[in-house]
Amino acid sequence: MSASAAEAPVLLAKDVRKTFKRGTGELVNALDGVSLETRRGALTALVGPDGSGKTTLMRLTAGLLDPDAGKLTVLGLDSVVDADRIQSRVAYMPQQFGLYEDLTCQENLDLYADLHGVPLDVRRERYARLMEMTGLGRFTGRLAGRLSGGMKQKLGLACTLVRVPELLLLDEPTVGVDPVSRQELWAIVSRLVREGLTVLVATSYLDEAERCESVLVLHQGKVLARGRPQDVSAVAADRVFRVAPPVGMTAHGFQARLLDDPHILDAVPEAGRVRVVLDEPRPGSLTVEVASCEGTPAPVRFEDGFMVYLRRAVGQAATTLRVLAKPPEMQTQREVVVRTHDLVRMFGTFTAVDHVGFEVRRGEIFGLLGPNGAGKTTTFRMLCGLLPATSGELRVAGVDLHTARASARQKIGYVAQKFSLYGQLSVSENLDFFASAYGLTGTRRRERIRWALDEYELAGLARLPTAQLPGGFKQRLAMAAALMHEPEILFLDEPTSGADPLARREFWRRINALSEQGVSVIVTTHFMEEAEFCDRILIQDQGRKLAEGTPAEVRALAGAPPGREPTMEDAFLAIVARARSTPRENAA
Repeated sequence: MSASAAEAPVLLAKDVRKTFKRGTGELVNALDGVSLETRRGALTALVGPDGSGKTTLMRLTAGLLDPDAGKLTVLGLDSVVDADRIQSRVAYMPQQFGLYEDLTCQENLDLYADLHGVPLDVRRERYARLMEMTGLGRFTGRLAGRLSGGMKQKLGLACTLVRVPELLLLDEPTVGVDPVSRQELWAIVSRLVREGLTVLVATSYLDEAERCESVLVLHQGKVLARGRPQDVSAVAADRVFRVAPPVGMTAHGFQARLLDDPHILDAVPEAGRVRVVLDEPRPGSLTVEVASCEGTPAPVRFEDGFMVYLRRAVGQAATTLRVLAKPPEMQTQREVVVRTHDLVRMFGTFTAVDHVGFEVRRGEIFGLLGPNGAGKTTTFRMLCGLLPATSGELRVAGVDLHTARASARQKIGYVAQKFSLYGQLSVSENLDFFASAYGLTGTRRRERIRWALDEYELAGLARLPTAQLPGGFKQRLAMAAALMHEPEILFLDEPTSGADPLARREFWRRINALSEQGVSVIVTTHFMEEAEFCDRILIQDQGRKLAEGTPAEVRALAGAPPGREPTMEDAFLAIVARARSTPRENAA
């Protein structure tokens, strides 16, 4: 390679524009004058809310779409004229990578090697390297459908790399992946970059963007910011504070109230306190007017700068939520509404849930955390009456699920891990279907559908086929459908997986409001910072309970990393690693 070729940008976009037409006929500017330059060997992140244009830019770069206007060159090739040549030199791993679940890991690798024309004589060495890199060497004979979420992502990456690309495109590679697997995936990406590969990654995890050399922040197809992560962070200088909640108030309850302050752009629970980002710099200390509390300055991070740029673009969130119409007495009842004891679920000889027990009280937000394959979804399905327990006590809303699963289901709402509504039906048709399924009729049915469309800001999309909704709006629709019949208990299985930071904050505001109205919420999540929104959490792995308590109690169990306060992700990784290093027969 000549010196000039090595210095030339791998990706060069100048004023790129791309427009799509929705099913309603509305034109959408997916990319509106986007420019980007990526040097050889760099790791670059694309970040932004749902519908910001990240995937469109990825697909243009991969030679799968043509821009409507502007100039895009990839590896020195014109993206329109040389699309076929670009596709032969670029590897693209989309959000839903096409693994064949009824084929083994090895058969998937062979299939992609065949598709890309990888010679038989080079496969052995390449496969060995990919298996060593991903840690999948022991699982080559396992069906892909039987892999955990993290292992599937690693297999997808291995299949993407069966040919050696000059540019690797990764679109949300860690969506739905637990912190342990996410750490492993990023170790692979970092290794590839050290070896000289150029990588462009789109991500919803802002701590991942912080690891990159450069970042492009997008919103509705426009560039809000570009540069090094620290350049984006700098806009939040003197705006970030940590505030302790008043006595008797939880951090997540305090956070919800802080968001009503027009001078606060962002607020998230963090290690028992609330991290706030202000609309203007304020050197020194902070007095929080809504609670007469003092705040202390906090180090600025990439997420703070991202939220400043995003709030400038979209404005403040609405402060009024009308999530349910529960009677006032619901707010004061604190009885146990979910009780499990010695709960076991077997699949043949495999123990998916191994003698787990916990209680959830009315109005409590209870988090179930664990790596992929820990048994969380199996536990959920038993609690919802969708799967019988092998043994143990299981009571939900005062009903024994061993004998009366159907009656318990009338009191619960469930948002599944995978989007479970009907893609070919419109938003209104989905809501009408679920209202009917929950037994709502007449005026009550019409009122609840109207409530769902208004409360979740879906009225403008009512006639759009659900499959065409952006990810954040799909999540809103799933939540609205689960709440049509105003359940007493709400089960949420990884509801924010793939959602952007702004959508996740909106989601948790609604969950707080539900909790305050007496609804019990049981939620699984792979975003460890979201565990801080819970009143109590339980960590499980390989079917066993490893830890249970308030977020503060669980962080204390793990101990503090050297030189800093422990985060929930620190605690999670430490607790899981400790359990996995303990022989099972001797584990507590």
